[in-house]
Amino acid sequence: MDNFRSHRAQLIAVALATSVATAGLIASYNAYYRSIKRKELNEEVLRSIQSKGSNFNFQKLQGPPQDPEATSTPRSLAYNEELIREQLARNYAFFGEEGMQKIRGGTVVVIGCGGVGSWAAIMLVRSGLSKIRLVDFDYVTLSSLNRHATALLEDVGTPKVKCIERTIKSIATCEVDARVDVWRKEDGGAHLEGADWVIVDAIDNIQTKVDLLKYCNDNGIKVFASMGAGAKSDPTRVQISDISCTIYDPLARSVRRRLRLLGVSSGIPVVYSTEVPGDVKLLPLDEDEFKKGPVKELGVFDDFRVRILPVLGPLPSIFGLHIATYILCELAGKPIINPLPIKGRRKLYERLWRDLLHREEKLAGETLNRIPLDEDDIGLIFEDIHRGRSVLPPHEVPTKPALVRWDLSRPLTLENCVVMEEKDTVKHIKVWREGLEGANDSAGAFISPAEVWGSEVDAIVGRRAKEIKKVQDWIA
Repeated sequence: MDNFRSHRAQLIAVALATSVATAGLIASYNAYYRSIKRKELNEEVLRSIQSKGSNFNFQKLQGPPQDPEATSTPRSLAYNEELIREQLARNYAFFGEEGMQKIRGGTVVVIGCGGVGSWAAIMLVRSGLSKIRLVDFDYVTLSSLNRHATALLEDVGTPKVKCIERTIKSIATCEVDARVDVWRKEDGGAHLEGADWVIVDAIDNIQTKVDLLKYCNDNGIKVFASMGAGAKSDPTRVQISDISCTIYDPLARSVRRRLRLLGVSSGIPVVYSTEVPGDVKLLPLDEDEFKKGPVKELGVFDDFRVRILPVLGPLPSIFGLHIATYILCELAGKPIINPLPIKGRRKLYERLWRDLLHREEKLAGETLNRIPLDEDDIGLIFEDIHRGRSVLPPHEVPTKPALVRWDLSRPLTLENCVVMEEKDTVKHIKVWREGLEGANDSAGAFISPAEVWGSEVDAIVGRRAKEIKKVQDWIA
């Protein structure tokens, strides 16, 4: 009996060992079979690339990767026209054959390759531009990493233009002329030769920026300038307009004034933001910064350089993407003409201004030639101060907005003007008139707006008057 049990155990052990061996052989065969199929598939993909121009895994055609430690010029992609056209297929669908031919034949010079210029450069190349010149003397710092399009941690201490060049050559076939230099007035067109468009990113010295814009304007070179992206956070306020039409941007204001003194009043498209920042605390200047030169020449405000404004990383990229889009459309012969949202707002401001003028005429009992507010002031009050909502709770968006003096016993000013639904302005003026008539009667007394609408609303008006004071200080 014991022998039988021992023999049975041996048989079971042999069976198990055989099963394990068989499973191992099957697994090994499957692994080998899969490796063969992967190799065949890879070869098939490469053949497809060569015959049909598919962009799948096309990097394999470029040969073995470079040594990651190498510091030589970045490897440039060079593949056939079919692959290039497939990479740009959606751009061809948008601009058409003729438009893309113009884009691919264009040359753009980017002066200043920081948070704005780097994004503009990358998107121009991704969209088909075949020739670009990058000019910037600056180097990547740790603080650049929150906004630069291409800079990596390992790039800290290297020229910004070389960072962008490396990225461009890894994504497209493009002739890149990267110059670690700065544009100077005395150099004239040294860095601008052959340019269809020049992009001017942030330049620390405002006068240098103005001189470059003036040079391009005088020499018939198309130029697009970036205004101030620092201390801004609202992407819905970013706009493109002529330099002569900019509002609420201190940098644009300073550039505009200096250009006018040089005889240039318009004709330069810019990207800027109408947002008026709240409490902005500028980063402190080190003593070494003061030693570099007159601080007042290097910023739009006294005692600060453009580079030490606090910057929310996405805003410069949005500026850069606006620029790239505008220039691509211009190169392709499909220009962007006066974006509709700006036109719509301008018409609204005009109506609000006319209605306010008529309201003031009725209050004065005579025809007025003007009021102390213009259309830009109307836009500031309506959008920036009152956020397009009625000052009265629950602060809804008016179906027919109107502006009216808050305290009708005081003159019309920015601080003394509020947004209401038009029907509420009728009540506001009616109660004041009744109170005024009562105040002239021994039995009556003047009624203040706080008594009509409540102390809570009056406090809101007071807080927003302080906001306007900050805006005036910002713009001054």
